[in-house]
Amino acid sequence: MILSTISCFTIDENQISSNSINLKGTVEVDGSSTVAPLSEAVAEEFKKIYSKANVLVGISGTGGGFKRFVIGEIDISDASREIKDSETNQAKKNGIDYAELRVGLDGLSVMVNPNNDFVNCLTLTELNLVWMPGSGVNNWNQLRSTFPNKKLRLYGPGTDSGTFGFFTKIINDEEGASRDDYTASEDDNVLVQGIAGDNYALGYFGYAYYLSNKDKLKVLGIDKEDGNGCIIPDSSTIDSELYPITRPLYIYVNKFSYNTKPVVKEFVKFYMEQAAKLITEVGYVPVKDEEYKSNLDKVR
Repeated sequence: MILSTISCFTIDENQISSNSINLKGTVEVDGSSTVAPLSEAVAEEFKKIYSKANVLVGISGTGGGFKRFVIGEIDISDASREIKDSETNQAKKNGIDYAELRVGLDGLSVMVNPNNDFVNCLTLTELNLVWMPGSGVNNWNQLRSTFPNKKLRLYGPGTDSGTFGFFTKIINDEEGASRDDYTASEDDNVLVQGIAGDNYALGYFGYAYYLSNKDKLKVLGIDKEDGNGCIIPDSSTIDSELYPITRPLYIYVNKFSYNTKPVVKEFVKFYMEQAAKLITEVGYVPVKDEEYKSNLDKVR
């Protein structure tokens, strides 16, 4: 399990109460590397108030998080896709009751090296040609004749990642359908480093990882080929879902943990109170305030 780090955020000291010093225990979170920066930001602020509480945030991919969640190993599963029927059935078999809480929106972003000066936009058809199962596109000039005769090296999430599942469903019309001859990792930081060190790289991951590494990466626009032209991911195009690869982000909460572990209950409440502010600072787009409030009703 990989643990990653985040930058510091600030919080109003008026939120600190006399009960803060009494809350103890551990909240264990695992799953999506996309959602992890938000969960880490919430955990950091939570620790400032509840100094004796611990929140562990792991990154094993959405699928990896669900594998642990459905057998009761963790309290919260970060997810960049909805839980699958097979995972739901396993949770039921193991007596795990849960709540699905949508916490934001992400624009799944396609990246190249900042030294790449020949491409600013790709169409969905071109992305399909590159990433479809059995693709033989291994050189940039196979994609467009105007592109240079340079080796195309690919970077992307592993098969346990919700990002992988969502991207393949949109680009290849089938979840999980993809070529497999690329550098894969469940940790988006590894993909960032790979693209940053390869002038002819192409890869994809969550928008927040682009924002926090803008000096190392170049984001491409996506053309749906429907007359709207190239759309660059940003807070506006993601919020309006004009950007073609926009997706929801979730946390899944074990209801037994919520109802029996005070530290989990307080953390989830704190998460819903702080998510709108922190998710913007992290680099994703918040859902409506009403949805954060109604989320708490789902776990009660």
